[in-house]
Amino acid sequence: MCLAIPGKIKSIELQYGGAVRMATVSFGGISKEASLEMLPDAYVGDYVLVHVGVAISKVDEEEAQKTFQYLEELGEIGELTDVDEYLPKSE
Repeated sequence: MCLAIPGKIKSIELQYGGAVRMATVSFGGISKEASLEMLPDAYVGDYVLVHVGVAISKVDEEEAQKTFQYLEELGEIGELTDVDEYLPKSE
Protein backbone atom coordinates (compact mmCIF):
# COMPACT_ATOMS: atom_id res chain seq x y z
CA MET A 1 0.00 0.00 0.00
CA CYS A 2 1.23 3.50 -0.78
CA LEU A 3 0.68 6.13 1.87
CA ALA A 4 1.41 9.82 2.10
CA ILE A 5 3.61 10.25 5.18
CA PRO A 6 3.76 13.51 7.15
CA GLY A 7 7.16 15.03 7.80
CA LYS A 8 8.87 18.31 8.66
CA ILE A 9 11.03 20.14 6.12
CA LYS A 10 14.54 20.50 7.55
CA SER A 11 16.31 22.03 4.55
CA ILE A 12 15.71 23.00 0.93
CA GLU A 13 18.12 23.13 -1.97
CA LEU A 14 17.99 23.49 -5.73
CA GLN A 15 19.17 20.44 -7.66
CA TYR A 16 19.54 19.43 -11.29
CA GLY A 17 21.13 22.70 -12.29
CA GLY A 18 18.68 24.76 -10.23
CA ALA A 19 15.64 23.28 -11.97
CA VAL A 20 14.15 21.30 -9.05
CA ARG A 21 13.48 22.30 -5.43
CA MET A 22 14.31 19.37 -3.18
CA ALA A 23 13.80 19.18 0.57
CA THR A 24 15.26 17.06 3.30
CA VAL A 25 12.19 15.96 5.26
CA SER A 26 12.29 14.40 8.73
CA PHE A 27 9.82 11.62 9.49
CA GLY A 28 10.19 11.10 13.23
CA GLY A 29 13.97 10.98 13.03
CA ILE A 30 14.26 9.34 9.61
CA SER A 31 15.31 11.85 6.93
CA LYS A 32 14.55 11.49 3.22
CA GLU A 33 14.65 13.74 0.19
CA ALA A 34 11.39 14.89 -1.40
CA SER A 35 10.58 17.06 -4.38
CA LEU A 36 8.81 20.35 -3.62
CA GLU A 37 7.70 20.95 -7.21
CA MET A 38 4.01 20.61 -6.29
CA LEU A 39 4.40 22.99 -3.32
CA PRO A 40 6.18 26.17 -4.37
CA ASP A 41 5.02 27.81 -1.11
CA ALA A 42 6.64 25.18 1.16
CA TYR A 43 9.51 26.36 3.38
CA VAL A 44 11.84 25.05 6.09
CA GLY A 45 9.78 24.25 9.20
CA ASP A 46 6.60 23.42 7.28
CA TYR A 47 4.94 20.02 7.65
CA VAL A 48 4.14 18.25 4.40
CA LEU A 49 2.62 14.99 3.24
CA VAL A 50 5.09 13.03 1.10
CA HIS A 51 3.98 10.38 -1.38
CA VAL A 52 6.62 8.41 -3.33
CA GLY A 53 9.21 11.14 -2.95
CA VAL A 54 6.97 14.12 -3.73
CA ALA A 55 5.53 16.56 -1.19
CA ILE A 56 1.87 16.75 -2.19
CA SER A 57 0.31 19.05 0.43
CA LYS A 58 1.06 21.08 3.53
CA VAL A 59 -0.45 20.07 6.88
CA ASP A 60 -0.40 21.61 10.34
CA GLU A 61 1.93 20.22 12.99
CA GLU A 62 -0.82 18.73 15.18
CA GLU A 63 -2.34 16.79 12.27
CA ALA A 64 1.10 15.61 11.16
CA GLN A 65 1.94 14.31 14.66
CA LYS A 66 -1.40 12.48 14.99
CA THR A 67 -1.08 10.87 11.58
CA PHE A 68 2.52 9.80 12.22
CA GLN A 69 1.50 8.29 15.57
CA TYR A 70 -1.30 6.30 13.90
CA LEU A 71 1.09 5.03 11.23
CA GLU A 72 3.58 3.93 13.89
CA GLU A 73 0.83 2.07 15.74
CA LEU A 74 -0.19 0.32 12.51
CA GLY A 75 3.40 -0.64 11.78
CA GLU A 76 3.46 1.27 8.49
CA ILE A 77 6.51 3.43 9.24
CA GLY A 78 8.86 0.64 8.14
CA GLU A 79 7.81 1.36 4.56
CA LEU A 80 9.90 4.54 4.70
CA THR A 81 12.97 2.45 3.99
CA ASP A 82 11.41 1.45 0.64
CA VAL A 83 10.78 5.04 -0.47
CA ASP A 84 14.34 5.51 -1.77
CA GLU A 85 13.69 3.43 -4.87
CA TYR A 86 11.18 6.05 -6.08
CA LEU A 87 13.30 9.15 -5.45
CA PRO A 88 15.25 10.82 -8.26
CA LYS A 89 19.01 10.54 -7.83
CA SER A 90 21.04 13.74 -7.34
CA GLU A 91 23.46 14.64 -10.06
